[in-house]
Amino acid sequence: MDLAWNLRLLAQRARSVLHNRQTIPRRILLVGVRARRHHARCMEILTRAQAHRDGTSDAQLQRAVRRGELHRIAAGIYMRADHFRELDARARHRCAVMVATESCGPGAIVSHASAAVMHGLDCGGLRLDTVHMTRNRCSGGRKSQTLHLHPAVVPAEEVVLIDGVATTSLARTFVDLARTTPFETAVVIGDCALRRGMRRENVDASLDHARGRLGMSRARVAATFIEPGAESPGESISRVRMRDDGWPMPTLQHEIRHGGRFIGRVDFFWKEHGVVGEFDGMVKYRGDNPGRAVEREKLREDAIRDAGFEVFRWVWADLRDFERVRERFERACLRGAAR
Repeated sequence: MDLAWNLRLLAQRARSVLHNRQTIPRRILLVGVRARRHHARCMEILTRAQAHRDGTSDAQLQRAVRRGELHRIAAGIYMRADHFRELDARARHRCAVMVATESCGPGAIVSHASAAVMHGLDCGGLRLDTVHMTRNRCSGGRKSQTLHLHPAVVPAEEVVLIDGVATTSLARTFVDLARTTPFETAVVIGDCALRRGMRRENVDASLDHARGRLGMSRARVAATFIEPGAESPGESISRVRMRDDGWPMPTLQHEIRHGGRFIGRVDFFWKEHGVVGEFDGMVKYRGDNPGRAVEREKLREDAIRDAGFEVFRWVWADLRDFERVRERFERACLRGAAR
């Protein structure tokens, strides 16, 4: 069978082996195997063994890599080069996770930043050049440029299957990252995880399971600070900046009504000061005509002011110099007091 035919089959053939017999019931494992195969097919991964079964030699694979037809993800793992070039950092990391499941074998669980990617969490503050996995044991970790294998006990309730891959739960993922990353990054992850359905009681249980591990004090602080009302990484980072700067903490996603009419839901609200804060991350304008979006936003802001509140705004660039945002907040508070 020639290489061209092999490339046509690439989207239909793949294998990824990862399971944890210590923590996952067998019936779930069987479901996971089928899901892993489907996910690998969707990712269009080709292994050296599959190529050999289809009649493609190592020499043909090497020539395909040199010609730019295949991209070598790792030893014996390939993907069509044109498809790999289209992947963003998160999708490439998922490819790396699938490769790591092969090298780590049974008993390893995707964790830390890699679990955040698998869960689809906001990962802007995370480095994605290393795959993180946890082996369910008390010792025996290892670290290389591309793989960090953590040794830790992982209870069964802290393992879920995502596309057939054993992955730490939302709560366990948050606690692991809250222990090991800066507070700001942990809050971005935690706020997003709450929006994705993470339950606070599960966070409490994961904190209890991780008792005595490095970084638990800051993890507990992050756990008390996270809120689902922060609807973007920029809003989460803004909350951290406000906390660090000693601001009064706002109500999130407050509904403004005037004369019985709903005006809008605002990002930040300080009732005692009569002030509304809006972070413009441009996400809310995606897919919209920019001119019409700006006009609608201006009309909305006028309606908020007519309801008796002062409004101030900031954008991503302002997060690098938050003193400017604080000055806008203080001016808005003065205007509110003068009403």
